[in-house]
Formats: sequence, C-alpha cells, structure tokens
Amino acid sequence: MPSTVQVGLPSLDFPHRDGLTITERFRAFDSQHPWIYRALERLVEERLAAGAERVGMKALFEALRWRRPHGVKGLNNNYTALYARRLLAAHPEWASVIEVRRRRSP
Repeated sequence: MPSTVQVGLPSLDFPHRDGLTITERFRAFDSQHPWIYRALERLVEERLAAGAERVGMKALFEALRWRRPHGVKGLNNNYTALYARRLLAAHPEWASVIEVRRRRSP
C-alpha cells in the first residue's frame, strides 16, 4: 500500500497487520496528538540546557510517559526513530545530539 512521503519521514514499505505501514500509523498518531511532538521538543531543549551532549529518544519517551499520570495511550516505541527524524528535520543543529541510524527500508 503506497503512501505519501514527507520530508524527513520516508515511508516503510511493509504493512502492519492493520494494513498500514509504521510511517502511516505514525502520521495518523502524530496528527491526533500534536502535543507529543512539542513535548519531545521541550524535553530535548531541557536536556541540552542541562548540559547533555547526547539525547536518547527512548529515554525521552519514558520521561514523557512518567510525566503523564495515566501514560500516553498509543505512544508506540516504533515511533522513536520517526520522531527523531522529525525533530532533526526541524532542528538540524541537533544532528550531533540525537543519533539516528540508517534505515533498513526505503
């Protein structure tokens, strides 16, 4: 099932059991929860202001979950790389702070 590709968020070609790719599921989740991106952005800024030289997205996900009394329903760890790439697209100056690995799928 093809999908539209946005800058910084290339699509994964393999569908999930619901028929959507991870990228498509991420885009739907992100559009329904725009506050999560803003919260992750603030967490990176806080870590950098505190002197961090590296910031791990999974650690940010856990910090975000801890800050919400009932968790964050639907915040899937499969989205860490996609949020990292989205943050880097908006903040290229963070490239030395947020590590992303080469994608295995186009």
